[in-house]
Amino acid sequence: MTVRALFVSDLHGRAGRYLKLMDAIRAERPAAVLLGGDLLPAGTLASDGSPFLSGWLGPRLAALRRELGADYPRALVIFGNDDPRSQEAALAELAALGLVEPVHARCVRVQGIPVFGYACVPPTPFALKDWERYDVSRYTDPGSVSPEEGQRSVPVDSAEARFSTIASELEALAGNMDVSGAVFLFHAPPHRTALDRAALDGVEVDHAPLDVHIGSIAIRRFIEARQPRLTLHGHVHESARITGAWRERIGRTQCLSAAHDGPELALVRVDLERPEGATRELL
Repeated sequence: MTVRALFVSDLHGRAGRYLKLMDAIRAERPAAVLLGGDLLPAGTLASDGSPFLSGWLGPRLAALRRELGADYPRALVIFGNDDPRSQEAALAELAALGLVEPVHARCVRVQGIPVFGYACVPPTPFALKDWERYDVSRYTDPGSVSPEEGQRSVPVDSAEARFSTIASELEALAGNMDVSGAVFLFHAPPHRTALDRAALDGVEVDHAPLDVHIGSIAIRRFIEARQPRLTLHGHVHESARITGAWRERIGRTQCLSAAHDGPELALVRVDLERPEGATRELL
C-alpha cells in the first residue's frame, strides 16, 4: 500500500509558502498533509493570530476543499514554540469545519497508519513558553529561559510548568502501544543529529560555550527505545544548510526535517509506508 503525504514545517505565516503548499496539494492529491508547527506569523501576540487562521488560512483551505472535493487531504497539524496556545480556539474552528485536524498529544490513523502529534520543545532563549517543557530533567541550557519563567498566552498550574517533561509526556502519549509502524509528527528534532544543528559556533553565555545541538534528548531516547517507522521534525531552521542533511536514521527509524532558513518552501514528499524513499524540494 502507498500512503502519499506532504510534510512541511515552520511556515511562520508566510503567504507565499502556504500558497505553494496548496499548489502542490492541488497537483499531487496526497492522502495527507502534515504541518509540523510554527504555523502563525513570527512574533504573533495572543490577540493577533486569529485573523491569520480564520481570516486568511481558513478561507483558502475551504476554497481548496471545494475545488478538490473527495481528493481534499487529511491535514494534520501541530503548533510550534512560536505559536501562542491562545490560538487553539481559532485552530479548533478550522477543525470544526473539517479543514484541519489538530493532533498534539493525540493519535489518529491515516489509512490504518497511527500518526502521533507532539508540539513541545526543550527550553529556548525565547520568551513564549506555551509549548516548552523541561526535556528529561529540570535542567536548562545556558542562555535559555526555563518553562517556569517567560510568558504564556494561556495560564497553567505552577506544578505543570515545574514538573512536566518531554520524556514523561511522550511515554504517556505512546503508552504500551507497539509504535514500530507509527509516524510521529514532532516540532523538535532529536538531539545530536544532523537535524538539530544550530548556528551557535563559538557563542558563550557567562563564559559557558553553548551546545550547537539544540534538539530534544527525550525525543532522541524515545526514538532509540521505541523505534517508530517515521518521525517528522522542524524547529531548527538552519540545520540542513549547516549539515547538508535533512534526514537521519536512528536504528530502524527514518527521521526527516522540513525546517529551512531560506525564503523557499521546503516540501518533503513521503510514503508513510515506505519513508526511506522520501524526497525534499525547495519551491
